[in-house]
Amino acid sequence: MMNDISNSRLWWMIGMIWLCFTTSVKAESSPVDVQEIVFSHIQDAYTWHITKWNGKEITISLPVLVKSEERGWSFFFSHNLHDGNAYDNYYLATEGDHAGKVVEKNSRGEVVRPLDLSLTKNVCGLFISCTIILFIILWTARWYKKHPNEVPGGFIGLIETAICYMQDNVIKGAIGKDYKRYNSYLLTVFFFILINNLIGIIPVFPGGANVTGNIAVTGVLAACTFIVVNLFATKNYWKEIFWPKAPIYLKLPLPIMPLVEFFGVFTKPFALMIRLFANIMAGHTIILALTCLIFITTSMGLLVNFGMTIVSVFFSAFMNCLELLVACLQAYIFTLLSANYIGLAKVED
Repeated sequence: MMNDISNSRLWWMIGMIWLCFTTSVKAESSPVDVQEIVFSHIQDAYTWHITKWNGKEITISLPVLVKSEERGWSFFFSHNLHDGNAYDNYYLATEGDHAGKVVEKNSRGEVVRPLDLSLTKNVCGLFISCTIILFIILWTARWYKKHPNEVPGGFIGLIETAICYMQDNVIKGAIGKDYKRYNSYLLTVFFFILINNLIGIIPVFPGGANVTGNIAVTGVLAACTFIVVNLFATKNYWKEIFWPKAPIYLKLPLPIMPLVEFFGVFTKPFALMIRLFANIMAGHTIILALTCLIFITTSMGLLVNFGMTIVSVFFSAFMNCLELLVACLQAYIFTLLSANYIGLAKVED
């Protein structure tokens, strides 16, 4: 009797494995466009996608403010442009240089880009992160006013530890005795990047905005460091740029070393911009691509799809943990390099 039961179970398992290899799961829709899914999540948008429920997209419609050269200002909400609809002659471009952006057709029939001051997803993310930073700093300052002689604990203690570490071991060590002049700027940059990186990891609202994965944001941060470095640089710094300590034949008759040093003035902030942008965007892209593996393999059989689902979930969880480390590390590196560049510009005789 027991042998019959064992044989039945064996044949049942063999049959299930055979079905897994031979049965294909038909996708309900067209093949998965991984590129479209990935870029739609990491790029800026006029709506904030929340979730999909019963086949219906649940989104937050954001305000659109544009100015046409021919018709002036227009204000409306982005839900008017959903599903390829047009509103007041404005619509979302689906291809070309302005793909995903609001465009219009002028009187000559040309597709042109209006002046766009819309409140996009990344702009909303900036407002949210700035509000969080203000809340944290003001809450910490208020606690110290009420408890001037007490040692903080919990979250306030964590903030104090982060500030003291960055101030004493990074900013002061890189800049020197004049560090207090730049302390506020560098700490603001550190917390701004850190908060935006952490919010970007959260997949649900109010997280998910790819702020520091936007090269325009990292470019502005790098430009701020560039201005601080060169605006408050000493005379000796500029002397070493245009007349560096190098053999004379590298400076005359061809100014080889001065050109190299002057070029370095611009490559430093450029490296800051690209490093932060590339690391954050790459992490988000990899996580989204791994998630798409689940849907790509639906037509390859149940066993393949089940196996790739496990692999996808495992590696996505691993990448999210790695992204948490990168979020903190990139904020630290950006602040450290900015402090080093400022310190190098404060060179004395």
